[in-house]
Amino acid sequence: MTTYQTPSLVPAASFDDDLFSYYYSFFHDPATAVLPDPQPHSALPLAMESKVKKRPRADDLSPSRLVALKPFASSSPPHADDDASGEEPQAAPPPLQPGQRRLWVKDRSRDWWDRYNHPDLPEDEFRRAFRMSRATFDFLCEELGSAVAKEDTALRSAIPVRQRVAVCVWRLATGEPLRLVSRRFGLGISTCHKLILEVCTAIRNVLMPRSLLWPGPSDAAAGAARFEGISGIPNVVGAMYTTHIPIIAPKIGIAAYFNRRHTERNQKTSYTVTIQGVVDPDGVFTDVCIGWPGSMPDDQVLEKSALYQRANSGFLNHQWIVGGASYPLLDWVLVPYAQKNLTWAQHSFNEKIGEVQRVAKEAFTKLKARWGCLQKRTEVKLQDLPVFLGACCVLHNICEMRKEEMVPELRFELVDDEMVPENSLQSMSAMQARDSIAHNLLHHGLGGTAFL
Repeated sequence: MTTYQTPSLVPAASFDDDLFSYYYSFFHDPATAVLPDPQPHSALPLAMESKVKKRPRADDLSPSRLVALKPFASSSPPHADDDASGEEPQAAPPPLQPGQRRLWVKDRSRDWWDRYNHPDLPEDEFRRAFRMSRATFDFLCEELGSAVAKEDTALRSAIPVRQRVAVCVWRLATGEPLRLVSRRFGLGISTCHKLILEVCTAIRNVLMPRSLLWPGPSDAAAGAARFEGISGIPNVVGAMYTTHIPIIAPKIGIAAYFNRRHTERNQKTSYTVTIQGVVDPDGVFTDVCIGWPGSMPDDQVLEKSALYQRANSGFLNHQWIVGGASYPLLDWVLVPYAQKNLTWAQHSFNEKIGEVQRVAKEAFTKLKARWGCLQKRTEVKLQDLPVFLGACCVLHNICEMRKEEMVPELRFELVDDEMVPENSLQSMSAMQARDSIAHNLLHHGLGGTAFL
């Protein structure tokens, strides 16, 4: 049960052409079979010649510029990323033949990716780079292969599935700007942007239905037993939390995304979108609601979610989801006491319910620590954010279900402001049920004592 709301890619800086050489590829085009008659270089006056910015001419077969020559009919044309070493070829290329023309493609280095894709790379180094083991990465490639694979064309060979997945995972893991991702993988900026969205979409379509779903009756009962073991509170099937993701100021509806509390705390204008998530005892997401503007308080985000609609229709029958003080007390949402001058039973209840809340906060801490793109102002367009952020949640679940260990240096302090809603008590029956739970916790020796 996943909710996507439609909620920014900054124009990517182009590469400095001087950093890259070019290579040509021949292909046959009957419509352009007549070669242009090259103009002699000496036809330009010397004064004008010195001011013209030179570019290799169509008839220039200088080995320093010509990296690869292939006929169009070849079954294995050069890939746009070939000749990553940048070394000049030893043999001179064949002369241009009638009925052929040249294709200009940037020659980019793939040295970094070739190194990290090599089987001899140490496992720890791979894990630090991609936030997962090589085995989990291979699992992703196998599961997504049919959805993201492309066929070779006559002009170039398709980008391999492993490289496509790696571009996306690296971008999510580091939040690195697209221009740097482009250099790292030897691909164009627009190509990297397209690959990331394609792989994120494949993650949503292929992996989300299997990796991010509400537990069935037996799994829900097992989860409730584990939550009760943690807190002593019965019938808890999930812990809920809402976090904010920084974004670049949108062009439309900018006021809705302005986050006043983040702006005041960071002393810097802040715009955000929200991720509301429910997790099981293992910190695996079972429901997410993504993309509502950062100015909305947590209780309003909850009201907009599919979870709210289904729960109010009786989906959660005599079951609880534990939330923080920023959520209202409902027939299915259990929250701590927020008033002053609490009784011992209420203090005890707040301490025990805090242990359930901690599960959700730890899950979101891991989510943001593992996927660094969530810590920075993202370059993704608002309409693409649900897919982008949803992919992070799915990959988090896969890593947690496969028992992937967090890299020790990936530390993140989760800070989100919890504002008590104006109407925090919306159910009299829930108030009575909470009081009964608090009484039982204290009088059966299950209540906490930290408040004493």
